Amino acid sequence: MPEFNTDNWGARARIGMFIVGSEVVPEAEWQAMVLPGVSIHAARVTAPSPWAPWRADRQGVDLSDDLARGCRQFADMHLSAIVIGHTSSSVVGGQGWDAAVVAKMRQILGAEVPVTTNGSDTVAGLNAVGAKRPFVVAPAWFGDAAVAAAVQYYSDLGFNLAGHLRYDPGPKWRHILPQDLYAHGKAVAQEIEPLYRQIVEACPAEADAVLIGGTGFRCVAIIEALETALNRPVITANQASLWRCLRLSGVDDPIAHYGRLLSLPG
Repeated sequence: MPEFNTDNWGARARIGMFIVGSEVVPEAEWQAMVLPGVSIHAARVTAPSPWAPWRADRQGVDLSDDLARGCRQFADMHLSAIVIGHTSSSVVGGQGWDAAVVAKMRQILGAEVPVTTNGSDTVAGLNAVGAKRPFVVAPAWFGDAAVAAAVQYYSDLGFNLAGHLRYDPGPKWRHILPQDLYAHGKAVAQEIEPLYRQIVEACPAEADAVLIGGTGFRCVAIIEALETALNRPVITANQASLWRCLRLSGVDDPIAHYGRLLSLPG
């Protein structure tokens, strides 16, 4: 037999993730961190946050069209785990939303494949590193209401936040409202050096971890440098969801250079 090359068939795990329709960061960051033998499959969603709005009585949610379509497609792909890779949906949806949307998705996906959300993943990541007082960092495109929702979300789940920061995108962007930054190209015009400096300068002494929210927020390249500079664990949106999906898929190998979380034993 001839020697064959790798085709990343996903022999160890295949993970499906829902991401914002116009974003490039989630796939790029997952591909940077992921282990050989694990394949990543993205479905794109264009919908307001949360991607599954609450019904009037808050007894359940209704999936957006793109989310429902993606579930139908994922149902036939024999995936090992599926994640809603959207911090905003979890924090804007608020208390109970993560469980409600997973329950609704299971009506299409069935009970076999594990389903999770980015909010649940970041909470699990914080708990795994023993964090109680995280410093929360939000992307520049989070408006005041989204930042407040994030603070409320993590507070409601028992974290005593040491503080929070909305990333300052710099003078070129400050005249643009947060909610309009994507329309002006900020989704792809991202720099990590200023983000590193802002976090190091702003992190309170009492913080026991840093949480960088937003799956479209480019940041995994600075995790190791931040942990070295601050001597604290750093949890990011994409890192946490990759870690959780790997564990749900039965893959527990440590991954180097992307934070303490990914080095934890399974």
